[in-house]
Amino acid sequence: MRPQSATGPHPYLRAYMAGITIPTAFLLVILAVFVAIHQVYQGPLPVDRVLVFPMAIAPNLWGAWNMLYVAIRRRRHWPLGTHGVLLALMVGPSAWAIAHTLGVPNATVDRAIVAYPFGVAVYYLVWKYGVRRLNEILGIA
Repeated sequence: MRPQSATGPHPYLRAYMAGITIPTAFLLVILAVFVAIHQVYQGPLPVDRVLVFPMAIAPNLWGAWNMLYVAIRRRRHWPLGTHGVLLALMVGPSAWAIAHTLGVPNATVDRAIVAYPFGVAVYYLVWKYGVRRLNEILGIA
């Protein structure tokens, strides 16, 4: 039998599961709202082109980012909220660039500059309180 780590068996799998929980639940809400709006406006909406990408990438990215946090935390203390902000600093410009490239009408630089600090703050709070709580529940905090 292999010895188990101090945090129990499979800490990276548990970190991945804790990381994907919040964006998966949030994207289900967004999808439900989108479907309801789509029923009212029968034609194609520009957001159709952008919706699939975050639904496929975001939960996996959050899970992998939480696994990275667990790996870093084994070597040195690193605040989870700060770790979440670093993810927002990468995701925000990438999301804007993809939306702008696909021709989403509201993807302007002015709106991105206004929305970006709000997004960073949301990421900080969700990672500090939401993901940390899930990590505690799964025994990897």
